Amino acid sequence: MIFCVSCDYLDVVPDNVATIDNAFTDRNEAEKFLFTCYSFMPSHGDPNSQAFGMGDEFWFPYPQADLFFYCYPFEYIARGGQNVNSPAVNYWDGTNYGKPMFQALRDCNIFLEKITSHIPGLYETEKKKWIAEVKFLKSYYHYWLLRMYGPIPLVRENLPVSSSIEEVQVKRIPVDECFDYIVSLLDEASPDLLVKVQNPATELGRVSKAMALALKAKVLVEAASPLFNGNTDYINFKGPDGEQLFNPVYDEKKWEKAAIACKEAILVCHEAGNELFEFKPSFGSELDGSIIRQMSIRNSVTERWNSEIIWGNPNSSSDNMQRLGTTYLDPSKTTNLGVRSMLAPPLRIAEMFYTKNGVPIDEDEEWVNSGKYAQRYEVKTAEEEDKYNIKVGTQTAVLNFDRETRFYANLGFDNGLWYGIGKFDDKDQWHIKAKANEHAGKRSVSLFSVTGYFCKKLPHYQNNILPGDGAGYTVVDYPWPVMRLADLYLLCAEALNEYSGPSSEAYDWINRVRERAGLEPVEIAWPKYARSSRKNKPTTKEGLREIIQQERLIELANEGHRYWEIRRWKMAKEMWHNQPIRGWDIEQEDTETYYRIRTLYTPKFTTRDYFWPIREYNFSVNVNLVQNPGW
Repeated sequence: MIFCVSCDYLDVVPDNVATIDNAFTDRNEAEKFLFTCYSFMPSHGDPNSQAFGMGDEFWFPYPQADLFFYCYPFEYIARGGQNVNSPAVNYWDGTNYGKPMFQALRDCNIFLEKITSHIPGLYETEKKKWIAEVKFLKSYYHYWLLRMYGPIPLVRENLPVSSSIEEVQVKRIPVDECFDYIVSLLDEASPDLLVKVQNPATELGRVSKAMALALKAKVLVEAASPLFNGNTDYINFKGPDGEQLFNPVYDEKKWEKAAIACKEAILVCHEAGNELFEFKPSFGSELDGSIIRQMSIRNSVTERWNSEIIWGNPNSSSDNMQRLGTTYLDPSKTTNLGVRSMLAPPLRIAEMFYTKNGVPIDEDEEWVNSGKYAQRYEVKTAEEEDKYNIKVGTQTAVLNFDRETRFYANLGFDNGLWYGIGKFDDKDQWHIKAKANEHAGKRSVSLFSVTGYFCKKLPHYQNNILPGDGAGYTVVDYPWPVMRLADLYLLCAEALNEYSGPSSEAYDWINRVRERAGLEPVEIAWPKYARSSRKNKPTTKEGLREIIQQERLIELANEGHRYWEIRRWKMAKEMWHNQPIRGWDIEQEDTETYYRIRTLYTPKFTTRDYFWPIREYNFSVNVNLVQNPGW
């Protein structure tokens, strides 16, 4: 009995060998198995199986009504309900909205073993490409587990059914060895991959060389980051034989490897035609430059297969996230359940974006000296100069004025304006009215923003809200953007700075992203606009590190990266523990009381929360497993 259970757990080669052999009798059958290997790809755009609700990027109504239960991780991870008996978002076992990653690795190994035989109709060049694709998938599935659980068993090949109990009971491998193995798979895969797919009509989303090198860059940056590089918190975390699973010694060379990988990936991405997306208004339309910049930022995510997308996941639809992100823009269509208005960025997300000068709100000399920063929760009346972002003559928080373009591209708010979704004149945009009982305010038990902020970035601007009840909202669906070029540029800047400090090369990658947002270069903006004690911030490694981290959180806001970034920087306790989630007092109907700060929840975060627990049951079938510290 124990042997059978252990075999299940270990992902050995299954007994139905005849069935598997049939799957490789010709090219078409083999291709079906290839797609099976792809089928385990995490649904990156699904709020129930990803990080959108695990940290502080979005907040949701609590408790959620059963009919509108859209964010399981929010209920069970962000609010402290993670546990060892039935872990939430469990990718180790494939339960509670997690996919079975060890089964995925088993299937990848079966493919790699069987594809080497002669397969009628399959040419050698295509065979090599398929093998490379599956090695990429195998590397990514290992990486996904490593990022979530820390040290993991490496599934280099499947064990045969005849394996002994001792062979089946595998151990967790030190994280450095795990990273090395993941990178080795990508190195093996890259030479046999095309720079970009050759048949866009049928192959978009399939693995390319640009994807593989971008993933390698991302993996090596993760390996060099504080959570995995010299983390002394886990100095006593050891395997059953006493082997140390985390190396407590910091290694600067890891950043050098990461920087080299980033630059190599950028070169190949440029060769593939990747460039930062720039929105081009339709012929004959005239839009203000600020709206064009907003649309460049929004459409870098939502425009299908645009020039910035290095890796899009066609198996992860954006439909649900778009519905959750869209608020009730049309006061005549507020009974429409296709619009859900539930993705609510907290107040700290609104405060994270820069001023229009491209520096943090608490570092901007004009904001601090004029008292604007101290008065940011007070209200102000919008004037003509605000007409493209805020309804002229209305009042909203001082915090919502004079912010950078990415603030307005990402966030909707009370008396703010929203371009698109049926309105394509920048002088006649949707006017968001978010106080209680207004069309974008709280009117039901679930479909509202709990913070008073809305997610403008994820809904496609060409969506259309239809009249009537039900799902009357037509959505322009798009493959979820797993990795954009802006992400890679900022990874490169981070790696360069961590290895050798500030440099013109590091500045250049940051400034390319800032330029698209209409901001001046970092080495100009801080001396020009920052208060005196912060003017030299870009000239030190520590200062530029802060800038790069904030740039990443701003540029990739609302895309599901924030939770993983804060963890790899080992800043989660600092940023989340006892740091309240806050928003406006959305229960109020008048301006004076609506713009009061309301605390929604105060999360807790300890060292144990950096990694998922392994389900308790697994220790009864594998005595060589050890649990993550603190669980």
